[in-house]
Amino acid sequence: MTIFFKLLSRLPLSWLHALGWLLGWLVFAASGIYRRRFVASADQAGMARSDWLAAVGESGKLVAELPRLWLGRPVPVLWDGEQHVEAALARGSGVVFLTPHLGCFEITAQAYAQRYGQIAKPMTVLFRPPRQAWLRAMVMASRQRPGLLTAPTTLSGVKQLIKALKKGEAVGLLPDQVPPLGMGVMAPFFGRDAYTMTLSVRLVQQTGATVLLAWGERLPWGRGFRVHVEPLDAPLPPDLTQAATVVNQAMQGLIAQCPAQYLWGYARYKQPRETAHTS
Repeated sequence: MTIFFKLLSRLPLSWLHALGWLLGWLVFAASGIYRRRFVASADQAGMARSDWLAAVGESGKLVAELPRLWLGRPVPVLWDGEQHVEAALARGSGVVFLTPHLGCFEITAQAYAQRYGQIAKPMTVLFRPPRQAWLRAMVMASRQRPGLLTAPTTLSGVKQLIKALKKGEAVGLLPDQVPPLGMGVMAPFFGRDAYTMTLSVRLVQQTGATVLLAWGERLPWGRGFRVHVEPLDAPLPPDLTQAATVVNQAMQGLIAQCPAQYLWGYARYKQPRETAHTS
């Protein structure tokens, strides 16, 4: 399988996206559970069919582009809002990047590492290794690159994030990812309560870090990606539930910018799993 991934990584990004588009539609047609969850999530968000239909193929592109991003040549990346990154780094209090399951969230960390991680401050991202040994080794090798570090989804990993922020470094999180039981609160997401992580809020409260919203737009015809960055408009209140609601509202605002690239098939409203090991 590793050899197959290496072969795919040599293909042009446009070819991979074409294969991914086909894959997305095949899965959508074949899996009733996935299809119903996909449509229900978009309906819950009040999206018209024209808003989410393209996301079927885009979800497949998300998977197909991974070999190139993990193992292949660098892809073209444009920036929108880089001044917010530079201003936040200049403050020296650390930066918490919040990225929803929108567009290519893999590219946001890679792009930061390439542009800022090696000459300014590195980024640390939470990482839960895949169960498959071959995939775990490949992903770990990809995410351990100059300017980019990983932290496990354990208490020691959280301590690593806090330490990084106190040194003025950057941290990357997916706040719309369902956290383990005991590590979140119920907060509205597109009008329905969803179990929402509080880690991002706690990190900001403990370190005074600057919060930035970021997502990687997938450009058409394999032309690469555009990383969008903007500040969090509303301050995070001390109450965890209220703060999680603010974060969810911010994620909704990003998704509304490009609903055709949101991962509507993600089980956002699922029940949380048991708490991970804390050693």
